[in-house]
Amino acid sequence: MIAVAHFIAIVCYAGAAALAAAPFARPARAPVARVVGALAAGLGAHAVALLLAARLLGQAPVTGFGPALSLAGLMVAATLLAAEVGTKDVTLTLIAGPLAAILTTIGAASGFPPAGEVAAAGGAWLISHIALGFFGFAALATAAAAGAMYLVERRELRSRRFGAVLRLFPPLATLDRVNHVSALAACFALTAGIALATSYSIAHDTVRVPEIVWGITAWAAATALAFGRLVGGWQARRAALASGVLFVVVVALYVAVRMNSASTGAFL
Repeated sequence: MIAVAHFIAIVCYAGAAALAAAPFARPARAPVARVVGALAAGLGAHAVALLLAARLLGQAPVTGFGPALSLAGLMVAATLLAAEVGTKDVTLTLIAGPLAAILTTIGAASGFPPAGEVAAAGGAWLISHIALGFFGFAALATAAAAGAMYLVERRELRSRRFGAVLRLFPPLATLDRVNHVSALAACFALTAGIALATSYSIAHDTVRVPEIVWGITAWAAATALAFGRLVGGWQARRAALASGVLFVVVVALYVAVRMNSASTGAFL
């Protein structure tokens, strides 16, 4: 049942992206209600998959490679749904929908083996910092998606090619606002996650270097983006470009850390 629920979620995420792309094939209004409905259905199925996994493992499925990527996919989809509902536009799904589907696919394919017991005294503590970490990652992904779309639309405007991109993409100001708010959300979530992780490590005398390296890098990326907007005076184009570059750096470091890590019990 866990595999079936994951499969339904993956189909829904991919289907939402396909629905969002449909207006590019033929002149039509973006099917906002159907895209939002598909994302919501995918989130529901994904939540069921993780609840079933929790019941099977006897603990929250947040540790180990497969569970971590599945949780990341859920967080990306949830953040995407919130952004799409807030802006009443579904073009972000063109980028973030496939990302959620890919993360969920890899996570489900990797399996959900028991990845170590979560100490009863620190279980909620540990789970909270992991959830905050992946919410921050999802918010950073949303900022990168909005930034990429901003750059594409800006290029279309400057080249005076008034095609499907300008007809279907939201205004530049909307994309810039999504980028900005998502960067702030990523910064706050990752800051809280790092604080919880540090206090948990001190209290339980556990230090996992790969998690520390990746977590601090993700936090530094989100903080640089947020403070660049608030203090550094970054304009929309610079922030859009920086969000994409920083997100790629975070993902590349995750892959590098995972490939060189011998630990199977960490949430990475």
